[in-house]
Amino acid sequence: MKDFINKFYRNHSLIYKGLLFVSTVFLIVYLFPKSGKFKYNFEKGKPWQSENLYAPFDFAIKKSNEEITQEKERISSNAVLYFNLDSIIYNGVDNLFDSKFPEVFKDTIPKQDYEQLYITGKEIIDELYLFGVLEEEYNFNKDKSVVVLNGRKTIHKTLFSNLVELNEVPSMVSASILEKGLEPYKTSYLSLFFDLVQPNLVFNKSLTDKALQDEINNISYSRGSVKRETLIISKGEIVEGDKFQILQSLKSEYESQLWSEANYNWILIAYTLLVSLALLMLLLFLRKYRIDVFENNTKVTFIFFNIFLIILITTLVVNYNSKYIYVVPICILPLVFKAFFDARLGLFAHVITVLLLGFIVPNSYEYMFLQIIAGIVTILTVSELYKRANLFISVGQITLIYIVAYFAFFVIHEGSIETIEWETFMWFVLCGLATLFVQPLIYAYEKLFGLVSDVSLLELSDTNTKLLKELSNKAPGTFHHSLNVANLAEACANEIGANAMLIRVGALYHDIGKMKNPVYFTENQSTGINAHDELSSKESAKIIIEHVIDGIEIAKKNNLPDRVIDFIRTHHGTSVVYYFYSKEMKLLDKKVNKHDYSYPGPKPFSKETAILMMCDSVEAASKSLKEPTSTKIDAFVENIINKQIEEEQFLNANITFKEIESIKKILKRKLANIYHLRIEYPE
Repeated sequence: MKDFINKFYRNHSLIYKGLLFVSTVFLIVYLFPKSGKFKYNFEKGKPWQSENLYAPFDFAIKKSNEEITQEKERISSNAVLYFNLDSIIYNGVDNLFDSKFPEVFKDTIPKQDYEQLYITGKEIIDELYLFGVLEEEYNFNKDKSVVVLNGRKTIHKTLFSNLVELNEVPSMVSASILEKGLEPYKTSYLSLFFDLVQPNLVFNKSLTDKALQDEINNISYSRGSVKRETLIISKGEIVEGDKFQILQSLKSEYESQLWSEANYNWILIAYTLLVSLALLMLLLFLRKYRIDVFENNTKVTFIFFNIFLIILITTLVVNYNSKYIYVVPICILPLVFKAFFDARLGLFAHVITVLLLGFIVPNSYEYMFLQIIAGIVTILTVSELYKRANLFISVGQITLIYIVAYFAFFVIHEGSIETIEWETFMWFVLCGLATLFVQPLIYAYEKLFGLVSDVSLLELSDTNTKLLKELSNKAPGTFHHSLNVANLAEACANEIGANAMLIRVGALYHDIGKMKNPVYFTENQSTGINAHDELSSKESAKIIIEHVIDGIEIAKKNNLPDRVIDFIRTHHGTSVVYYFYSKEMKLLDKKVNKHDYSYPGPKPFSKETAILMMCDSVEAASKSLKEPTSTKIDAFVENIINKQIEEEQFLNANITFKEIESIKKILKRKLANIYHLRIEYPE
């Protein structure tokens, strides 16, 4: 059990990376479209780019959404209305007319008129209740078909216009009276029918809705079919009309057949393999060329998180409306990676991400081409991200590349610019504006993941920061020394292509530990009194060595980034405080424990920390030069750096002998300038 725990502890970093890899693959595959991938790309109104396409199997031609919508609207407009009839009403009205008529029209009126009025009344009742009288007003079309039901039995099939509304009764009665020449009796007749007529039709909404829904459910979503081996479309033919609908039908049928229950697991496995291969290539790249990033789990997590985030945002946009796909600022990804790592890693991760997005977006080839070109332009144009003007210029260039590339693709597809979609150019502009969000995003990432960008380094390089002001007040000599070292180190870094901004900041803060006991360091001893005179060599060496530990504590207390603390930790490596070590040797005249006079380390483990060690040693020791000449300076620089090489101080740093020689030349030239050496002219 103990061996297992020890083995687990030794390999916990790799285990974490494995879990991160598996979880990222799972999440990305989960976002992929849950359907088979049709192997042809096509757009309505654009030429067919592939070879002649023949039907791979028999399939039905599906109706377009517009056709189905129109069919539903037609069915709705022609839907039959159902009304329930109350058959008792008619008999009741007829009987009531017989009893009321004698009361309204006395037998004192002429017999002929009396008989004509009675017959006309009967005719009006028959006409009103021929199909029925509605209980309320309905806003239905007059031409709508109507079925009148008595229970479950159909009594009438007619048009809605044949049904009588209550407000139409007076006009119908008046028309009949006038037609029969009985106008003198109009008022009495209207009064009679006002009290007489009752509605006998009730609208059956539930039955009407059910009948409509049944018709809609019976709609056929296909029209015709295509037989296997039938030519669907030829190369170069415009995809429009029936051709487009047939291709859409084939795509839908292909994907539904492919993504069946039987094949579901196989397709998931295939997706998983492809995503795993892509992310594995990224891990192998880190392992081969960016070992410092690979060994840092936080940085690997940061890279995988950003790739997944871009895929997630793109998926959400595609699911909402794919025409907004170019609004997603994909170029933020290489910008962020370049800010925290380097251009090569940024471009590699960007290409991997775009390849994965090819599974999600429509017109994947066009999309990938545009995004990869834009990513390359981003890497090539964006430099010194901390300068705001540079970001605006680069975003403008990226937007221009998008527009030019899209324009070229459109002309290739269409052969002209007459039907160009200018709206798409607006999406590219919005994408450019969204890319400017990279600045606050970088700040947020610095806080979340503890990373350091050039923007933060620029802020830390300001000598008016609280910590550097405190250093200049408590240890002015050390502050001046740090400034000189920063200038030397920056020049050396520029010469060999190292991170000049990082090394400058590291140089400014590398000796902040001397603030704790400033008088024990010669650069701060202005009174001529040496505080070490009252201490033993061992005590003096301990104070000198402890400025590294004190510096780390002060840096952590002031929340300096780990990348800056690395310079404090490594700027003396495991070297020996030779002055006090040799003094103790002479005093005791015997071998002294070298460990008591050595810095704890670690040794420099990057180009930047190695450069700082060289510049710090050379600058500090140069103060002891008396009557410096070019020859003396050259020998002096050679001796110090060669001694560090002999002590294997640069063994862990990825710095070459060629780069060390370049650094020596820079230091010699800079020191010669500092001491204002001139050629001696003859008198």
